[in-house]
Amino acid sequence: MSLFEKLYTLIILLAVVIGIGIGQMDLIRVNAESFIVPLLVAMLYITFLQIPIEEIKKAFKNIKFTYTSVTINFVWTPILAWVLAMIFLGDNPALYIGFIMLMVTPCTDWYLIFTGIAKGNVALSTAILPLNLILQVILLPIYLLIFGGTTGVIELGFLVESILIVLFIPLVLALITKLLLRNKQQLRESFISKLSVYPTIFLSLAIIAMFASQGQLLLDNLDLIWQITLPLLLFFVINFIFSQKVGRVMKYSYSDRTSLSLNTLARNSPIALAIAMTAFPDQPLIALVLVIGPLLELPVLAVITQLLLFFNKNKSQ
Repeated sequence: MSLFEKLYTLIILLAVVIGIGIGQMDLIRVNAESFIVPLLVAMLYITFLQIPIEEIKKAFKNIKFTYTSVTINFVWTPILAWVLAMIFLGDNPALYIGFIMLMVTPCTDWYLIFTGIAKGNVALSTAILPLNLILQVILLPIYLLIFGGTTGVIELGFLVESILIVLFIPLVLALITKLLLRNKQQLRESFISKLSVYPTIFLSLAIIAMFASQGQLLLDNLDLIWQITLPLLLFFVINFIFSQKVGRVMKYSYSDRTSLSLNTLARNSPIALAIAMTAFPDQPLIALVLVIGPLLELPVLAVITQLLLFFNKNKSQ
């Protein structure tokens, strides 16, 4: 785990504070928003470069695990997210949309780190990663229309346009780059390795820009943080118990069950945040949920990792 990965939560929190601070200056507040989209496109381009999309076929070598993971991530989890959103955030459409956006986008990087720490099956988790990415890119707008179409917040045309700009442009550029470097494996690996820290940097700068332009709204709604925290924690607790139960029913080994749990707990806040910033520029409370999400998620994943190790140690004694 690199220094940036270890300090990810602190970096995101610091970006929010810096953004609010410099946003008090009129010149910065007025112009900050124009930097958001370019920074997000750059972040996602590098992120997509690091994901072995061309190896998606590997996910289907273990049909049983792939079927279970996809069903939990893209059927069970959206329904759970919708129920929690309705119960706790139904009176606030912006928080409702932000919560659903966060919960229907499974992680495509962080869970590998925690899977390794918890002695899970990292190879199996890596194989499912490209499929998770493709499915969430395709299904995110569908989930938004199904679960959030009646809120009045979502404009279909603007949503489609933002997805094309922020997701498909960097995705296509990443695929072209990989195609150009396909016969130069060493150069490709070196190039991608040197860029590995930049997604966090670009995301942090985008968050600074967003809160510089809209930070006052956060200051005016600090009480909403507690309203978001409870459904987030409930999501992690319920999904952890559910994924462990399913893993036992499917007779998975400890390592495979660990991979399943962490794969269905970790969320892909950068992709959801990129869409939120571009599709809903006048609704910063949506982005607020997606910023608070990883601030809670990473400590929760760290605790769950230790729980998994503890349970496994006790079982083996």
